[in-house]
Amino acid sequence: MTAGPLPADGTIVVVGAGLAGGRTCAALRQAGHVGQIVLVGAEQHRPYDRPPLSKAVLADAAVDPDLGLELDDVELRLGVRATGLDLGEGAVHTSEGDLRYDALVIATGAEPMALPGDGPQVALRTKEDAALVRAALVPGAQIVLVGAGWIGAEVATAALAANCKVTCLEAGPAPLAGPLGPEVAQRFLPWWQGVDLRTGALVDRVEPDGVRLADGSLLNADLVVSGVGVRPNTGWLEGSGLAFAGGGIAVDCDGRTSDPRVFAVGDVAARHSPRLGEPVHSGHWDEAVNGAAAVALAVLGRPAGIDRVPYFWSDQFGRKVQYVGQHHREDAVVFREHDDPEKWGVAWVAADGRLTAHLNVGFPKAMVRARAALESGRVVDSSIIARLDADL
Repeated sequence: MTAGPLPADGTIVVVGAGLAGGRTCAALRQAGHVGQIVLVGAEQHRPYDRPPLSKAVLADAAVDPDLGLELDDVELRLGVRATGLDLGEGAVHTSEGDLRYDALVIATGAEPMALPGDGPQVALRTKEDAALVRAALVPGAQIVLVGAGWIGAEVATAALAANCKVTCLEAGPAPLAGPLGPEVAQRFLPWWQGVDLRTGALVDRVEPDGVRLADGSLLNADLVVSGVGVRPNTGWLEGSGLAFAGGGIAVDCDGRTSDPRVFAVGDVAARHSPRLGEPVHSGHWDEAVNGAAAVALAVLGRPAGIDRVPYFWSDQFGRKVQYVGQHHREDAVVFREHDDPEKWGVAWVAADGRLTAHLNVGFPKAMVRARAALESGRVVDSSIIARLDADL
């Protein structure tokens, strides 16, 4: 079927009722689309924000992560799961029948990777997961975290505040050694005081009573939280004919896929960045929010073509960590210091002197400057930027 311009009254189907999907629907209406919009979500909830699930929601049951979007003129099909896609017919197969579309936006996010074993574990991906973890955070409870990444650190923060006994099993040499490299990861080790952090710890499986380690020992747990990564939720697209990149759906700056009537946004998408010459697959909040606005305009035939700089943040152990850009293993690492030891940063610099990424702790102004430097492709002097308050 040949794709033409989207009719003014055309039907747009958005699959995935999370942050990216909900924001896309709202942006489509704000941009002037008058036709039918159908939002399909596997969960029974209206679109809500996921970052608070590992932060404020764990500390306060009254916190509601609902996005508060105006969706009265959007047809919500909640509790409905997408099962396949027929590009030729322009139809999404779902657990409740087929949905025809003039344009399709895929925002099915990512799904957590589970640890082997038949014991209970939670990955903190949904409202229900957050409620389960929050209920388990009582004084004296034995909480076992598998993975000392972003989620692991945030759950550890909440568990310590609730006077739980916290053990974290990390396969690497230090927290965040995988995404940030071992040299930078060493800076995070002192933050984990109060947690029984076991690096180089290999997990065999989760059992009813806790976690069985590779050495055969059993670590008892009242709750096991798995934070070993996620993968784009693309299984339902198998055989569809869409192009993929790095495990996600290959899209351009505006979220357009290899099919002219299909777009993808958020964790499920691997957005090509002309600036980087490679896909961006950050899997973070900022990409979903800004991507939704870009996709809405592209669907309506008004692509912006903006190559957004990846950004995310994490709140852990009373500190705010911000990261902008996308670094590579071969980039030089420049530590940036401040008179206040609680404030520091890291710059990653390519062989040609260009800044590729920046991380800062407790000094938001540095992130603003780093984003500007990344957007302009600026060459930096490693000897000058060793001070965190130096202008990039």
